[in-house]
Amino acid sequence: MPDEYDKPNYHDADLILRVYEMRRETKTREARDLLNFEFWPKNYEDVKAVQEFDHPMNFAWRQLSAYWEVVFGMAKHGIVHTDYLVENNGEGFFHFAKVEPYLQQIREGSPRAFKNVEWATTATDTSRETYESIRTAVKKRIEG
Repeated sequence: MPDEYDKPNYHDADLILRVYEMRRETKTREARDLLNFEFWPKNYEDVKAVQEFDHPMNFAWRQLSAYWEVVFGMAKHGIVHTDYLVENNGEGFFHFAKVEPYLQQIREGSPRAFKNVEWATTATDTSRETYESIRTAVKKRIEG
């Protein structure tokens, strides 16, 4: 697995561009818009509600949560350079910061939920700094 001192290469750049292209796909963009702009959980009940199949944002929840798990899983398993991925995909951390306070409860029903993105938040100095900045901003927004 690449460590924080490895340099990204052409392969890393190609994968990051593919990740970006996939974010622009119609269904993914729709899911991103819903969860990024309309989902601001203030308690576990808000998260639990969106996990219900009949909730209007459930498709977005499933799409985006799975998408970021796949993306950060590539870094966890050494497929793409971690810092390079983090520098170009803060949105995955943004989504995670909204649900991190409820992780224990989420995992009671889905034990593997958010494992890869959670790993990525602490994998390198860059990821720790990036996540802390995003988590602080999300917390301020949610607390109003």
